[in-house]
Amino acid sequence: MGKRKEESISKPGSQKRPRQEYTDEHSDESNEEERSQSSVENSTSSQSTAGEVGIIESIQLKNFMCHSMLGPFQFGSNLNFVTGNNGSGKSSVLTALIVGLGGKATATNRGSSLKMFVRDGETSADISITLRNQGRDAFKPDVYGGSIIVNQHINLDGSRSYKLKSKSGTLISSKKEELLSILDHFNIQVDNPVSVLTQEMSKHFLQSKNEGDKYKFFMKATQLEQMKEDYSSIMKTKENTCIQIEQGVKRLQELEQIYDQKKERYKRIGFANEMRNRLEDLKRKMAWAVIGEMEKEIEPIKEDIRAEEINTENFSSLLLVYHSLFAPKAKVNEAEEEYKTIQEKLLSVSEEAQGLHPQCVSLKADVQARRKAVHEAEVLYNRFKTELKRLGKDDEQLRKRIEELKSSAKQISEPEKLERQRKVACLREQLKAFHDEEVMIGQQVTQFQQAIYKCKEEQSRLRREDCDGKQALNAKQKQLRELKDSKTNTLKRFGPHMPAFLEAIETAYRQGRFKHKPVGPIGAFIHPKDAELTLAVECCLKGLVKAFCCDNHSDERTLQQLMSQYYPPGSRPQIIVNKFQNNVYDVTQRGVHHPEFPSVLTALEIDHAMVANCLIDVRGIEKILLIK
Repeated sequence: MGKRKEESISKPGSQKRPRQEYTDEHSDESNEEERSQSSVENSTSSQSTAGEVGIIESIQLKNFMCHSMLGPFQFGSNLNFVTGNNGSGKSSVLTALIVGLGGKATATNRGSSLKMFVRDGETSADISITLRNQGRDAFKPDVYGGSIIVNQHINLDGSRSYKLKSKSGTLISSKKEELLSILDHFNIQVDNPVSVLTQEMSKHFLQSKNEGDKYKFFMKATQLEQMKEDYSSIMKTKENTCIQIEQGVKRLQELEQIYDQKKERYKRIGFANEMRNRLEDLKRKMAWAVIGEMEKEIEPIKEDIRAEEINTENFSSLLLVYHSLFAPKAKVNEAEEEYKTIQEKLLSVSEEAQGLHPQCVSLKADVQARRKAVHEAEVLYNRFKTELKRLGKDDEQLRKRIEELKSSAKQISEPEKLERQRKVACLREQLKAFHDEEVMIGQQVTQFQQAIYKCKEEQSRLRREDCDGKQALNAKQKQLRELKDSKTNTLKRFGPHMPAFLEAIETAYRQGRFKHKPVGPIGAFIHPKDAELTLAVECCLKGLVKAFCCDNHSDERTLQQLMSQYYPPGSRPQIIVNKFQNNVYDVTQRGVHHPEFPSVLTALEIDHAMVANCLIDVRGIEKILLIK
């Protein structure tokens, strides 16, 4: 719901927004524009304040109802009156305001479809309405400016399109939602009888004495009915939202469970990564431990080598002393050769030890891995051994049970065995037969269900046909009765209640309840000159053949009261109020003339002048040709 601003008729110095009212004198329309005259009278000479919004500044009509081109004309700033002769198109202006601002055709009480508002002989109609958009409550003033121009194009097929333009004529939008936003912002309610009160609605409100109708009018005028519908829609939306919330809560619980599972799995994966990292760390520590053990094993060898080098040096010094003192030179040479040989062997042994060091490290690592594999194999062996023991115990128990069963079977005599085997075979055959019978019964049940379904469908179809036939028979019988009655009483052609209703009118007239006796039904006063044109005349006049003519509104109200006693609401004949006169209108200038085809007026013999005048005002029979 948009914001609602207070409206009233403007007075000098008032700061409230003036409300424009249109007084429609008689809603009878015709296509003659020459008889149309509109005059705008201002209730005061004061100008409207600059802060007013939503006021209708001007209107222009093209090919709308009886107007081929009307306007654009400006409305005054205060109270406005639209005056003119009957059928000059005053009500068309009010209808154009309702339709041009997005109202439905049914809201105007002038037609059931938009295509009925297109002028005869034209393919489309256009309505242009300018709304004031000034002051602090203006709608998007930076976009539309000081005025909003609403253009509506109505096609002959009943479709319509919108164009919302700024004051400078720039197209802003062509969506109906934008128009609804503007109307809601300006608090313009075209379907609210308080805002726009049509002639039919005012008649119904003034003449209706039913409290229910006035309560409906009150509910519609105060928008309580719209609020009730909005509230129902909100409650439905709330229920749907609650259902979605419940589903969302269930889904959230499922997602939480999935999250907990994923979180637990993530923890396990993290623990596995941690163990993997720890394993790598232990591998590195084991490698360094192996290196330390190898260094410890190599250290004594190095000590031995250093000791041997020291001994060798001592031996060399002693040998030199010895050679210098005792030994001859030949022995000295031999000793030196032997020394060199020993020293070469020592170097080769050292080189071999250094070459074997990496192999020693790899062998130690291999030994560690093999020890670990052996340990794991031992653990697996012990596990399998335990499982084997358990299986052995189970095997022993099963063997004992088999022996017990064998011993018990040996105790059973041969005839008993044969009898048991025979019973088992018989039971198996019965079981197979039952299974086959179950399958067959299932198939039969399916067939029966299908047959029942088809029978129900056929029964429903026959019932519908029977009901339709009875309704058609009753309608034909009723029509036959009415036709038989119409042979003896021509008034019954206009309905079974018509004779009694005419007697009630005659009685009321004799009692003085009518100033002038109502004339009707109109069909009783008209007679086609050519019988072949009867159907065409009925199609042209439609419900007007049952209508009544009254001289004044007081007689109309009295006639309405009498109708309520004979006709249910919604099926009452139409009442046309027009001042009685003895002469038929002179339509020689505006009537159609054709050398071959007659108009509806010239094709009928009309017994009463008022009947002819009413048909001219309401239906325009002087302008309609009947073509065979």
